Amino acid sequence: MLNTLNALGGMVVAPHHLAAQAGRDVLLDGGNAVEAMVAAAAAIAVVYPHMNSIGGDGFWLIHRPGHEPVAIDASGFAARLATRQFYQGMDAIPPRGPGAALTVAGTVSGWDKALEHARTWSKSPMPLNRLLRDGIRHAREGVVVTASQEDLTRQKLDGLKEAPGFSDVYLVQGEVPRRGAVLRQPALSATLSTLAERGLDDFYRGSLALRIGAELELLGSPVRTSDLTAYSAKFVKPLSVRLSDSTVYNLPPPTQGLASLMILGLFERLGIPTTEGERFAHLHGLIEATKQAFRERNRVVTDPERLPADPAQSLTRNALNAAARRINPAVALPWPEPAAPGDTIWMGAIDRDGCAVSFIQSTYWEFGSGVVLGDTGITWQNRGISFSLNPTDLNALEPGRKPFHTLNPALALFDDGRVMSYGTMGGEGQPQTQAAVFTRYARFGQSLQQAITAPRWLLGRTWGDVSTNLKLENRFDPALVQALRDAGHDVEVLDQAFSDTMGHAGALVRHPDGRIEGAADPRSDGAAAGL
Repeated sequence: MLNTLNALGGMVVAPHHLAAQAGRDVLLDGGNAVEAMVAAAAAIAVVYPHMNSIGGDGFWLIHRPGHEPVAIDASGFAARLATRQFYQGMDAIPPRGPGAALTVAGTVSGWDKALEHARTWSKSPMPLNRLLRDGIRHAREGVVVTASQEDLTRQKLDGLKEAPGFSDVYLVQGEVPRRGAVLRQPALSATLSTLAERGLDDFYRGSLALRIGAELELLGSPVRTSDLTAYSAKFVKPLSVRLSDSTVYNLPPPTQGLASLMILGLFERLGIPTTEGERFAHLHGLIEATKQAFRERNRVVTDPERLPADPAQSLTRNALNAAARRINPAVALPWPEPAAPGDTIWMGAIDRDGCAVSFIQSTYWEFGSGVVLGDTGITWQNRGISFSLNPTDLNALEPGRKPFHTLNPALALFDDGRVMSYGTMGGEGQPQTQAAVFTRYARFGQSLQQAITAPRWLLGRTWGDVSTNLKLENRFDPALVQALRDAGHDVEVLDQAFSDTMGHAGALVRHPDGRIEGAADPRSDGAAAGL
């Protein structure tokens, strides 16, 4: 995709075109942006199964004209039986298998909470069976395996193939399905149909909850039906940072939204001229701001009930000024810090009336724990492996506690009336890609699509990488690469011009005259679908 797309009647962007179309069609049928996002979320869980699942977590930002943005935390907590004693004799929680499936899946409750919010102002709520229709159909009739699904299944097969249920659903006679093959998920189709008929709460307090809990127990997971019953997504107050011409919003802990906002706040204080886009000052400034933000994130972010400090204090004028003074405009700060991988999808929707949604849904690693429940077809997340078994750690495992989340959808309200919904998947890369897209568009005058298509970088690791150096796509000017090395950055130039390592980003902007711009990432299988 080379050009930014435009529409007037609404638009949905997603990293798979069928999910974007599912949301767009809900808008066409008279639904609002929240309803469109639920339809897209159900569809993306089917058509992009290596990236997300209804057995994962989610986060929402919702903005209506004239109202403050609303945030929803749909992340699950550790099961009652998920104690350090459960993992006795282990140095860490296993990354795959039943032991990795230790937290409640929150995303379906988040759909329910978002629809509850929409019902407070929607004139004619759309039936649930309509919203889940495309997801049900794609699971039943099949979807075409994408290149990224084939590649990631092949790369991660050793860790996945022994997980209960994985081979039955995602392999063909023990082999990785090739791109172009058809994947059918009848059990998942039946589960989505049950939710459409009985309501989303059935996942937590109905027949589905009983079946999910029984199978997880049978497989050796600590999650029980009682954990599902005790869970509900909740409205939370978003974090925000004030910039010169806009206010940017993100999610509070347990997400790393704090880091995303800090990067933008710090970068603005560096005073980079608008002529320096894609030059050393731009990239070095954002990379060094990232280091400061990640250090603060690692100090503060954990379960929201156990925060060592108020994250909003890190976003005050004085705190940002002090952190900005620690950035050397010419020399790189030594790195690394601890890094966090992850696999996720971000999607955005804006409707005709200007309601904007920024949404993210994840299983943490690709295919999560790898555990696929045979009775319901649900792939369960492994988000809880970010817990530490060290009782003194900031993110120490305790029953009922929420793990650290890389997930963080973003939304910006400009003083001139523009609304921007944007985000990406990609673990540690999420705050960095958000900063790249925002600054390219809002500070250096690039079109929305150009801001997403342009070459990207990643400080740290993602997608299971162990290296924590600075990775660059190979489209950057060699002179810029050398300047970064000369400044002390440990640079690795990737072989790819468009690398999955850099995440799958997307963005929407609504202008005061009602025009909506949309851009999807050429690194993904996505699209921006408008009316």
